[in-house]
Amino acid sequence: MRPPDFWSSRRVLSTVLVPAGCAYALATRLRVRRAGWRAPVPVLCVGNVGVGGAGKTPVALALARLLAGRNPHFLTRGYRGREAGPLRVDPAKHDAGAVGDEPLLLARAAPAWVARDRAAGARAAVAAGAGCIVMDDGHQNPALAKDLSLVVVDGGYGFGNGRVIPAGPLREPIAAGLARADAIVLVGGDETGAARHFAGRPVLEARIVPDESGQRFAGKDVVAFCGIGRPDKFFATLRSLGARIAEEMPYPDHHAFGDEEIMFILEIAAKHRAVAVTTEKDLVRLSPDARRMVEALPVRIDFAAPGAVEAMLGKLFAR
Repeated sequence: MRPPDFWSSRRVLSTVLVPAGCAYALATRLRVRRAGWRAPVPVLCVGNVGVGGAGKTPVALALARLLAGRNPHFLTRGYRGREAGPLRVDPAKHDAGAVGDEPLLLARAAPAWVARDRAAGARAAVAAGAGCIVMDDGHQNPALAKDLSLVVVDGGYGFGNGRVIPAGPLREPIAAGLARADAIVLVGGDETGAARHFAGRPVLEARIVPDESGQRFAGKDVVAFCGIGRPDKFFATLRSLGARIAEEMPYPDHHAFGDEEIMFILEIAAKHRAVAVTTEKDLVRLSPDARRMVEALPVRIDFAAPGAVEAMLGKLFAR
């Protein structure tokens, strides 16, 4: 489903739902109090306070690149995948229906494990030789003790209306979520004043940038489609490359595209004499035949001060 419009403002319906949000927040507060299993290797968690596309997966991938000499393994729940795990993801064997879309992207960069029981997943990763574990999401999951917790904040969206699900987009109150963070990763400029909540915590500024291969879209007519949390970010990135967007086609986050839908999108692209372009995250959810008929725009995270990130990671291995 799409995030409700009232998650961005404090409308009447949001206010009506505040009591339900308070109950959700209480349940989260009680859950995160539990002590988790302590792995024998460093555990880094890349999470957020709200739901939707803050940029956790690109940040996790960037950290794994910086930790390349430490044999990092990814650990994730595998959202919308049917496999409970622990299961090591094999992109040649598994599809998004089995393990979810993010694990397929992660597994291209380093060993990736899907596990609804994060402690069991960590044990499997350690047994397979992991030198450290990078969790994609899990800030509100207490099953595994974290050595470094980074909270990712989308500078363009911030914390929405600042209320907890279902009254707003937050999994827990802002102050409670940030209190467990060792640092904030602010992706993009702070357009909503989110920084006022950071309370002096270290802030790692970052931005999502297109891969160099994205230059091939400069001057091209494209039909852009995606099923991600913040589709406008994808469309804006294409425009920044000089692509001419004939039509924007946003779908719900993690949308499972059927072949008929892709054919419909391709028909629209043909009408405009344009190329159908999507995100890498969406591409892995398409059937093999559909993947051959569309193009994807790879992106990555660039940290404004990579040295500060490297120093933070280095402290984990100096203990």
